[in-house]
Amino acid sequence: QVQLAESGGGLVQPGGSLRLSCAASGDTFRNYAMGWFRQAPGKEREFVAAISWTGGKTYYDDSVNGRFTISRDNAKNTVSLQMNSLQSADTAVYYCGARFGPTTTSAIKYDYWGPGTQVTVSS
Repeated sequence: QVQLAESGGGLVQPGGSLRLSCAASGDTFRNYAMGWFRQAPGKEREFVAAISWTGGKTYYDDSVNGRFTISRDNAKNTVSLQMNSLQSADTAVYYCGARFGPTTTSAIKYDYWGPGTQVTVSS
């Protein structure tokens, strides 16, 4: 099993930046593809970004491509999401997920989730 804990959320003005981190413990971190998802009030959880277990492949939703960057450090068991040029539409609870298998953008295929961290973009 893998335990995940997100951090780094908060309140930021439009155009600002935040860096989210997800710390993993338990099973061997490098065995898992990792992803970031978000869920706004009244909406379903949606894909944001994903990274392969080696870090060699990354995937982004069109809405964040060019603004967000996902990365991982297998030595530190962490995955991060650098978010730039934030917009009000980015306001949501952000979750990191771990999948024992190929990288995917489908939330239902992830095996473990963290409790989430709130990101609010507002002036």
